[in-house]
Amino acid sequence: MIRVRKSNERGGGDHGWLKTKHTFSFGQYYDPQQMGFRSLRVMNEDFIAPGRGFGTHPHDNMEIITYVLDGELAHRDSMGNGSTLTPGRFQRMSAGTGVTHSEYNASQERQVHLYQIWIMPNVKNVKPSYEELDVPREEKLNRLRLVASPDGRDESLTIHQDAAIYLGDLEAGKETSLPLGSGRHAWVQVLRGGATVNGEPLTAGDAAAVSEEAAVAIRADKAAEVMVFDLG
Repeated sequence: MIRVRKSNERGGGDHGWLKTKHTFSFGQYYDPQQMGFRSLRVMNEDFIAPGRGFGTHPHDNMEIITYVLDGELAHRDSMGNGSTLTPGRFQRMSAGTGVTHSEYNASQERQVHLYQIWIMPNVKNVKPSYEELDVPREEKLNRLRLVASPDGRDESLTIHQDAAIYLGDLEAGKETSLPLGSGRHAWVQVLRGGATVNGEPLTAGDAAAVSEEAAVAIRADKAAEVMVFDLG
């Protein structure tokens, strides 16, 4: 079974300095039919104007993952971390008992394009923690590279949930797949380009929820970057 979530069906808006698309209910966008998928709660695509961003604000009991596609994102948090994320770099922040942070476009000239993802943890009130991961193109080229997992295997980020996240950068015409175990589900988010997922054609911003299937099969109709979530 596959359910497609088209890009133009997403919520969000244009706030001048921020153009955002919300796959699931978030902020002022609310749709009771779009409250998440399994442990995946937030899937936001943001375009932030030069020199602008999100001021210091709190989070708790959430696994927050940020992936930069273009531009530079400056991060600061109450754990003492401070860095600038560049394209191809992931950030994982386990908010746990509570953390504050800010995220700003580090450039005064170019917008930054990113995805921010929230996953509900399977254990609450952990000590807040932070990680980054760089994924060179050759590690994700025409394959699915594990970028987050419960045990941090294969040099992936560690998250507090029975979930695994993969990233793939496929050349036009190339194919890849991910087997799904019994009772497992998948969410496929097309970040760039276009791909066919289990027979369904998707373009940038589109997504597909996959359940009761033996595998996720992805074919790049044109060069495509995809993120795949293996969820319990």
